[in-house]
Amino acid sequence: MHPEAPRLRLPADHPERAELHDEVHARPPEALRSPVQILSLALLSPPSARADEEEAVRVLATRHGVAPPPVGANHFSADLGPYRLRWERHTEVSTYRLIRACAAEAPFEDDPRSPLPVDWIASLPGKVLAAARVAVVPAPEQPADPDALSARFFGGNVLVGGAIAGGVASAYTDFRIHADGCSRFLIHDRGMTPRRAGRMTQRLLEIDGYRMLALLALPVARELAPGLAASEQELAEITRALRGADPASEPVLLERLTRLQAEVERWQADVQYRFAAAHAYDELVQRRTAELREGGQEGLQTFREFTERRFAPAMATCRSTASRLESLSQRVGRASQLLSTRIEVTRERQNQQLLESMDRRAEVQLHLQSTVEGLSVAAVTYYVVGLVGYLAKGLHEAGLAVDPALATAVSIPFVALVVALGVRRVRRMVTRPHA
Repeated sequence: MHPEAPRLRLPADHPERAELHDEVHARPPEALRSPVQILSLALLSPPSARADEEEAVRVLATRHGVAPPPVGANHFSADLGPYRLRWERHTEVSTYRLIRACAAEAPFEDDPRSPLPVDWIASLPGKVLAAARVAVVPAPEQPADPDALSARFFGGNVLVGGAIAGGVASAYTDFRIHADGCSRFLIHDRGMTPRRAGRMTQRLLEIDGYRMLALLALPVARELAPGLAASEQELAEITRALRGADPASEPVLLERLTRLQAEVERWQADVQYRFAAAHAYDELVQRRTAELREGGQEGLQTFREFTERRFAPAMATCRSTASRLESLSQRVGRASQLLSTRIEVTRERQNQQLLESMDRRAEVQLHLQSTVEGLSVAAVTYYVVGLVGYLAKGLHEAGLAVDPALATAVSIPFVALVVALGVRRVRRMVTRPHA
């Protein structure tokens, strides 16, 4: 016998390891055995309604004596007897699916043996974005006639569909809302396993739901188009005016450009998420359509052909509008940068002219200062020499041998030198930089 292997001891788990690991197993498709009917609802609801959604599911589960979902759950599935409930909360919508047996010959009729909880359905929070009835029934022995199917189940509307799942089933729909407020999907089962039937049904419902979520961007694009055209025209006018603008008109152009940039930024903040979500939903529609593995049927458009001809142009409009908005934002940014640079250059030129003017004024002040200093030396010398003359006259009158005129003349150079040195010293003291 082999010795028992020691228990492997791992480091502590990441707090979200189990949840992330089990994500690939979350929300598996329901196993469906034909004949069966699914009522699927996709309701748009704000985050504030999440508690109301959970309470609605809890009420229905309690009504049938089933344990309700735990607080904070984002999906729930349970067998309630007459039907099976499947509830899932997604980023923008919550989906509710009621699965029950049906009559193969009347797949879209209400079965009195498994009545739907109409009062509960009407009380659900949110707005209906997509509602569909899907019927999975055994395929007839003879190939289905699209015209007969349309007349019997789809009100005579043009059908879309054909073989799916590699030929073991066929799916038909008219992509229209019928009198009960639901669109219809009919699946003819030619031997699918219950799990495979569930996967095919889920893909059809996801195509319908993701298509509607993607199309939420179309009204936004249409509403934005006139404003984009007007803003593009405004930018063109500002750019033309910028070529011949003078310094006086540049601030006015900058103000117009700033207002335009603020408007574009507001648009981007309002619609960026919607356009990004539409792109993601469009990719999901294309992926789910490819997973149907369609084989086609003569005289019918396949799901891929229908989406390429009807759905793809709408998505192209949304992508084009998003691209125009992004391009406009970049062009406004470049124009703002160019105009700001021009204004900065103009301001630098004005500052340079101001400095040159200040230099000229300083030079004139220096000349004036030199002149004033010279006049000051002459004036002070004149008054001091006068005092010397009075002193010499006084000494002469006192009997001293002093010639007043000679003393006055001799004192002039010395007085002028002393006064000039004194004025220079005072100027140095005044102009010396203070610590």
